[in-house]
Order: sequence, then structure tokens, then C-alpha cells
Amino acid sequence: MVIPARNLLESILIMLRFYHHPNCKKSRAGLQYLRDKGQEIILIDYLKKPLKEEELTKLLIKLNKKPQEIIRKQESYYKKNLKGRNFTDHEWIRILIDHPILICRPIVEREYKAVIGVPVTNLDVLLTQPTNHIPT
Repeated sequence: MVIPARNLLESILIMLRFYHHPNCKKSRAGLQYLRDKGQEIILIDYLKKPLKEEELTKLLIKLNKKPQEIIRKQESYYKKNLKGRNFTDHEWIRILIDHPILICRPIVEREYKAVIGVPVTNLDVLLTQPTNHIPT
């Protein structure tokens, strides 16, 4: 079956992008929660394919968070090298790009909004969010 380009583009725009770490219990729980609800998902293993600065910046805008608000403070790298230090937002972004293990997970993104999926019920915001369809 051939999907017209317009419908394909529209489908991609409204699909959820799930920033995933397969070894993380909370990330797996969020993924299962969305699958149980029948959601189409674009899965992104952000440790294997790290975010670029522009991507992370856009994601932070959609989350409405500062970089330091999405840091996993329980990670040993954070405790040994970053705890108690002050950095600018840009410096935090560079740190997160260089050490993606520090990024909270899961983060789930739709066209205009993103949420951190802990608890998994946070994801419901994206399931009820109206989508902006491309006019035909």
C-alpha cells in the first residue's frame, strides 16, 4: 500500500517520539504504557544516537524546562564531576550532549510539546493534545 506523501508527513508529525534507554526500568514502563494505549511511536535510543545541540534545545523548549532540570542527579558522573558546580544553560546543554546518560528518561515528544514520563501518567498530556493537521 502506498501512503500519499501528505498523509505520511502528517502521520510522522503527530507520532510520539520516545527518547528511550532500554536498560532503564522507568523508560521501559513508559514505552509499555504507550503501547498498551495503542500509540504509534518513533523510538529513539538517545545513548546510541546522541542528540545534537539544536535538537536538545528544541526539546527543552517543548518541555518548558532549563537544562539542569532534566539532569539525572543519581548518575555517578554527575556526583563525581558536576554536583555543586554552577554552569550556564549553554554549558549544561553541552554537558548533556557529551554525557547523554545524564538526561532524564523517558522523554516523550509530540509536535509542540514534550513531557518527562515519570510517572507514566504524565504521558497522558500528549495523548489528549490536539494535533495540528496539515491542510489537504
